[in-house]
Amino acid sequence: MIKNSYKKYIVWGITGFCVMAASLLFFFFMFRLGEVKLLLAKIFRILAPVIYGLVIAYLLGPIVNFWDRKLNIVLEKYMKNTGRAEKIAKGGAVLIALIMATVIVVGLLLLVLPRLIESVKTIVDSFPAYIVQIQNVTEQLLENYPELESAAGEAYNRMIYHMESWISAELMPTLNVWVAKLTTGILGIFSSMFNLLIGVIVSVYVLMSRQKFVGQGKKILYALMKPDVANNILTIMRQSNKIFGGFISGKLIDSLIIGIICFIGLYVMKTPYMVLVSVIVGVTNIIPFFGPYIGAIPSAFLILLVDWRQCIYFVLFIVILQQIDGNIIGPKILGNSTGLSAFWVVFSILLGGGLFGFAGMLLGVPVFAVIYYMIKTYIEWRLRKKNLPTASEDYCTVAYVASESNTLVYQQEAEEKEGIFKKILKKEKEEES
Repeated sequence: MIKNSYKKYIVWGITGFCVMAASLLFFFFMFRLGEVKLLLAKIFRILAPVIYGLVIAYLLGPIVNFWDRKLNIVLEKYMKNTGRAEKIAKGGAVLIALIMATVIVVGLLLLVLPRLIESVKTIVDSFPAYIVQIQNVTEQLLENYPELESAAGEAYNRMIYHMESWISAELMPTLNVWVAKLTTGILGIFSSMFNLLIGVIVSVYVLMSRQKFVGQGKKILYALMKPDVANNILTIMRQSNKIFGGFISGKLIDSLIIGIICFIGLYVMKTPYMVLVSVIVGVTNIIPFFGPYIGAIPSAFLILLVDWRQCIYFVLFIVILQQIDGNIIGPKILGNSTGLSAFWVVFSILLGGGLFGFAGMLLGVPVFAVIYYMIKTYIEWRLRKKNLPTASEDYCTVAYVASESNTLVYQQEAEEKEGIFKKILKKEKEEES
């Protein structure tokens, strides 16, 4: 008895300590968010090759699993040693996946990069002509509207004054900093390429030992936690993998299809910079909801510099293309992989982008979808324990829950009961008077 009472107090003490520690950590992260981000950035730089390797392994995982099953079936027919057949199948699957990925990446680069460079070169060569064109339009506008000339002259003089002040006060002192940043950026590109190369090697080790890593993770879970808790964690991890895998792979395929369709449409319309614009539209389409608009704005501006009619045609084409993507192509490929409504998609993109930039905009949706799934699972579990329905639609017109019967009382029923109660009170008051 005494031991049980001590055990109860010990559990309470540990629970209170954990709650206090979690609260302190939460407030520390909230008030030291900048320092936390710097620490995370430093850790990312150190572990960049490992992170690249894990990402590559995760993206290639479905391909490796597919070829692993196929090769296992073939090799088991011709080899008596099943263990050796599994090792050969595993290594062959990893090799095939790496070759396929390399062929796809190199093929896309060889297909897109020359035309991309050509488009950028054309923009640079045509830039002086664009300046002259803008000057001509401005002069013609001032000729037609003389009253604007004096205002334009004053605005021009103010702009020149501010430009001179900016060059002398800010540009020149920070020029050395810019040069240093440029040098650092160039070195950063080489460093990223080196990290990517090491990441490919790391991904091979991860893919070859993926089953062992999964087994080790499960062993640790079941060693440290109760079976029910460990099973729930594994269920959440499987659902997270389903959400992430479905969203990322589906979004990449969807964006590739949109980029190809965009190129075909622009080629038919003879739109300038068709390859560059198609790449911009395809890449930005990876970002949910806002991606089409982010890609369409700079693309429309580039086309506007050449031909305003083509710009209008392009904008109309992009609107139609994104409607087709949002209502036909996207749902077919992605389905409802995240389980989020439009409001939560916008919320997660804004929050992720505000905290972590482009990566946050890209990964904010699946990360928030996992958090949403965990909260939803917990809430539904709590409702089932109370014998209450779990569908949100059942609560839209609920007034309250009857505590004696633990059932939902809807608004209309509550109003009827309230009306009956008022009538009884009124009748009692009349009888008393």
